Amino acid sequence: MVPAAELHGLLVADRERTAELISSLSGSIASMVEAARLTTSDDEHDPEGSTIAFERSQASALLATATEHLADVEAALGRIAAGTYGVCERCGREIAPDRLRARPTARTCIVCAAAVGPNRGG
Repeated sequence: MVPAAELHGLLVADRERTAELISSLSGSIASMVEAARLTTSDDEHDPEGSTIAFERSQASALLATATEHLADVEAALGRIAAGTYGVCERCGREIAPDRLRARPTARTCIVCAAAVGPNRGG
């Protein structure tokens, strides 16, 4: 089993980077919304409107992904604190050390993750 302390530092650094990304994306979205509010044109008739709407949509999707990732990192840190880190949530077996090194937020072993499908089993 991978010592939880080995990955704790990686998770903490990941949490900090992700929190900074969330802050940056939130600021960008707020700026886009404010800029749109201050203009008199609408997206439908403004030649730049579709580009601005796409950029806002893309930033919102990135923000949602980053927020979800931050929750996964926080959950992994919680499992470390609880002493359950590295144990598959589905079958109770040890999660392979290489899997944890590659994906420190993993909640399931590779067998269970494959059985559940992508993005559903951690």
